[in-house]
Amino acid sequence: MNHPPTGMVDAKPPKLCVVTAGHLATCPRMLKAADAFLEAGYDVHVVSTRHIDWAWKADQALGRTRNWDWSVVSYERAASPITYLRSGMRYKAACRRVRRIGVGDCALNLAADAYGRVHRELVNAVCNVKPDLIYGGTCGALAAVAEAARKKQVPFALDLEDFHTGELMPSAEAQLVHGLAERIENEVLPAASFLTAGSEAIAAEYRRKYGVTVEPINNVFSLALRSAQPTPAQDRLSCYWFSQTVGPNRGLEDVVRALALANVPAGLYLRGQASNAYVHELQQLAADAANLDIQHLAPDAPDRMVELCRNYDVGLAVEQPCTVNRALCLTNKAFTYMLAGLAIVISDTEGQRPVANALGENVLRYCPGDVDTLARGLKRWAEDKAALQRAKQAAWEAARHRWHWEHPLESGRLLRLVHETWENAGHPNLASALRPEACRP
Repeated sequence: MNHPPTGMVDAKPPKLCVVTAGHLATCPRMLKAADAFLEAGYDVHVVSTRHIDWAWKADQALGRTRNWDWSVVSYERAASPITYLRSGMRYKAACRRVRRIGVGDCALNLAADAYGRVHRELVNAVCNVKPDLIYGGTCGALAAVAEAARKKQVPFALDLEDFHTGELMPSAEAQLVHGLAERIENEVLPAASFLTAGSEAIAAEYRRKYGVTVEPINNVFSLALRSAQPTPAQDRLSCYWFSQTVGPNRGLEDVVRALALANVPAGLYLRGQASNAYVHELQQLAADAANLDIQHLAPDAPDRMVELCRNYDVGLAVEQPCTVNRALCLTNKAFTYMLAGLAIVISDTEGQRPVANALGENVLRYCPGDVDTLARGLKRWAEDKAALQRAKQAAWEAARHRWHWEHPLESGRLLRLVHETWENAGHPNLASALRPEACRP
């Protein structure tokens, strides 16, 4: 049940506009933020995009379960051909101009057009909402949020789930994209009312690079999604991994080699968009492992991620430090596995280390590429069901006590930042929408 903001029972609550340049189904951070703001008593309007067919179907299902208002900027080729063509031509032209004159010499509006294909459409959509505060995430939304806030003369805040100047592998294209990200971030980050990041490591790197204050909010999920208890360990070790895209440089090759080396009956289940060629490559890599079965599963909505992995034994959070961002990130995988009661394999990267340290001896930690250590740990869990069950229980308990969305350091921190923004803005007509109980686990 939602309650009006404190002191505003008879007044209209502040309107928060939550913005992502992606789909709702591919940006669970903005989805959780919108839900938290609505529950705290704000008037919430969400702006997202449409450009991927499977994600749009998931978005529609999510939208039917929410009570906030929702606007969609569509540039999907079949559904919105005019916007698809116009935005594509503008984007390509902007990229050509930036390459010609150089990122350092280009105007901010040109950088925004070259960095976000539907930058202008997002700005217009947000302005039409007439918000009191704008909070946006994903790389293509950063400049759009700042420009819309300037036009409407309202405060804005940004979520830095990733380290945008270090997301891509080295290449000429990566140099351009990272340069555009830095050009935009240099301009917009200092002007934001507050900044959040997807991990403490990412927050620290943004502080170092730009001298700004950034608060970490982890990719955790609601306790309401947790399993009642971890399921009993299966006879055949079942290992599970999910992401938007199943592809190379995500640690899956380490897992296949380790399971082959362990030589135990096992299944590897991979959920996400994948090319048949890549899945075939993994199967070829496992050709000598007679006991290993690899299965590809279709992507699904973020609200179902915990439910979908409950019946597996081991969750794989095997990020590889192939880019700066991958070394710093702390994705939603480990937290999803915790709520579902899975034992966790976690690669020892800077971003993931805090969670690995918190789980201690009950997590299987390995250095990326150290297949021998990974194989020994998986073999032990396959042969010692009691040890596997202890690891599953420990992960589930860790989620209950710390790693969940309702914790004061997660949604509570976000709501406090919004509350402080109202106070600092000195808005005479905007009372606090932060209910004290919203910050309690």
